Amino acid sequence: MKLKICHLYPDVLNLYGDGGNIRCLTQRLRWRGIDSEVVKMPIGSGESLVDCDLVFIGGGQDFEQQVLLDDLHRGRDRELRAAVEDGMTVLAICGGYQMLGNYYETHDGQRCDFIGALDLYTVGAKKRMIGNYLFRCDESLGGMTVVGFENHSGKTRLGSGVAPLGTVIRGFGNNGEDGTEGARYKNVFGCYCHGPMLPKNPAFADLLLSTALARRYGAAELAPLDDALERMAHDQMVKRLGGDV
Repeated sequence: MKLKICHLYPDVLNLYGDGGNIRCLTQRLRWRGIDSEVVKMPIGSGESLVDCDLVFIGGGQDFEQQVLLDDLHRGRDRELRAAVEDGMTVLAICGGYQMLGNYYETHDGQRCDFIGALDLYTVGAKKRMIGNYLFRCDESLGGMTVVGFENHSGKTRLGSGVAPLGTVIRGFGNNGEDGTEGARYKNVFGCYCHGPMLPKNPAFADLLLSTALARRYGAAELAPLDDALERMAHDQMVKRLGGDV
């Protein structure tokens, strides 16, 4: 059993230790005796997503998102849309999350058209939404809590067929107004959760792995791990942010 993991645009979408998410996924597989292969696909890469099982896209600054546009529109956009519709597991954070939507409009009206894999859009605000935050995932995902760090000026609105990943308990989330955080469409999970996200949210890491394994092998049982330290880190942050453990 083996999973092939794509780290898309690691050269520019790499804020706040987002690469640690890849290390977390591969280590949790290794502890269970499951092999993995990580393929990095920077700007200009000719590698294909077709044989991948899980795609990670991290966050970047607004300038870096604009740098990506030419590369995206040379065919990577079509490939990503096809992968999403085919049920590939995707974790996209902040800039990577916004990139999967229809467009990003700056607060002064400049628009960047993205790939439209998910029906959502983002509009920039003058004031940044920044700080540690806490949200609870939808009950269809087990209702788990997720802790992390958000830093974005963009306000994201979800469209048709796209469900929120969860509900904000403390912080801003998608836009600081409607109480939602992130997006879920098929096997895509988008959010604003830096940190990196996965080491201190092991249940969410395993959700991604089980989703990818189920798509590849038709079975998704993961042997339990001793996550005492990870749960301690998670629970301590939940308490700090006023949530219930």
